[in-house]
Amino acid sequence: MISIKQIYEKDIDLCFKLDSNTISLWSKKQWANEFKKEGTKIFGLLITNLVIGICVFQVVLDEAQINYFVVSEKFRKKGYGSYLMSYLIKKCEKLNLKKILLEVSQGNLTAERFYNRFDFSTVGIRKNYYKDGSHALLKEKKLTTK
Repeated sequence: MISIKQIYEKDIDLCFKLDSNTISLWSKKQWANEFKKEGTKIFGLLITNLVIGICVFQVVLDEAQINYFVVSEKFRKKGYGSYLMSYLIKKCEKLNLKKILLEVSQGNLTAERFYNRFDFSTVGIRKNYYKDGSHALLKEKKLTTK
């Protein structure tokens, strides 16, 4: 059974473990800082009780900034990421947000194609943004609020 639930700071080890096994973006201290940021929500994508994906987003005024989005490699290309992204978009629309923003490495073509399927468009570039010197594409999705 697939479900999505909010994750809280007590589950920091779970977040760090999934991150370490996928994109290794944040240290444990950075994860702790994310949980403390005002307006930040962290959601887990679960199959039964196994967390296979995580999305971290921060609401600032009328926008959501996706700070982290990953699905465990074993579960990629099976629709789980789309399920999580669709949930996030609906959640943001219910909050009457105007847009969703994110950054993705210019070299991560799989992720870029994924975001393009959800009508994210590239609105800028941050040069030499990542540790390896690659550029970050700034992507934006405008939302329709009810």
